[in-house]
Amino acid sequence: MGRVGRPQGVEVAKTRTRGLRRTYSRVVSGASGRVLVVDDNKVIRQLIKVNLELEGFEVVTANDGAECLDVVHRVCPDVITLDVVMPRLDGFGTAAQLRADPRTSAVPVAIVSACTQHEVESGIAAGVDAFVAKPFEPAELVRVVRRLVEGKDLRDGRKGAPAGRGRG
Repeated sequence: MGRVGRPQGVEVAKTRTRGLRRTYSRVVSGASGRVLVVDDNKVIRQLIKVNLELEGFEVVTANDGAECLDVVHRVCPDVITLDVVMPRLDGFGTAAQLRADPRTSAVPVAIVSACTQHEVESGIAAGVDAFVAKPFEPAELVRVVRRLVEGKDLRDGRKGAPAGRGRG
């Protein structure tokens, strides 16, 4: 996991997975956090959802960035995972709009994509907190999401005022 040329606190995970629309989660009792999973590929969305739910997360999904922005205030997620290439509004545009909104500016965002150098640089510019490279190992995705949830809890005392992202 190299961090050369990346600001402190930004993580890029390089792992593998096998290949992967609108589904809203059921509430998982004892959930360790709520994750909004945004990807236009139904198989990938379901793969991420199932793996996070198996680890105790409550998961809500959206098909693309525009739908994410429509539901984010009702869902109040602890973490958002974003694909980059999506119709209507891509992951970078979505991340930038989430950062610009005071209500969502402190919500940790992880990009789940190919994570090319361009994507990492564009993601950092948009305020992304972590990167998980496709193909990914489900355990690595869970580890990154858990780290972001725990860091958010430490930063904002469970909910509330925006604090410095990327220091956890």
